[in-house]
Amino acid sequence: MSIQTPFVAVDGIIQLYDLQNNFQGIVFIERKNPPYGIALPGGFVDIGESCEDALVREMKEEVSLDVTIESLLGVYSDPARDERFHTVSAVYVCHAQGIPKAADDAKKVFIYTIDNIPLSKLQFDHAKIINDFINLSQ
Repeated sequence: MSIQTPFVAVDGIIQLYDLQNNFQGIVFIERKNPPYGIALPGGFVDIGESCEDALVREMKEEVSLDVTIESLLGVYSDPARDERFHTVSAVYVCHAQGIPKAADDAKKVFIYTIDNIPLSKLQFDHAKIINDFINLSQ
């Protein structure tokens, strides 16, 4: 008997601050691999790894930032959220200081202020995630 379950992923809403602690914006990536487009940085949880550890690792791998987790925004599990396969993602709100650099699966890095996030261009269900973040932040 084999057990099949969805893939488990993590995504990070990185609130970026400069060295003087001034808010710069939210970090996004342009994906290097399909499905292409703009997305929150994230990735899959490895066997034996907690979601929180995976989030910290993935943020370092994709945007070269050391993040501090503030909270769990939510768990997103719509079977159609990823065109490749059923993926469940734990989305964390975190913060970091410094200058992000694209690495690993990220082709480019973007920093958008809340009012300038290109919601219509976001991959997966990341526009819904950002709207949930904005609504909870108000």
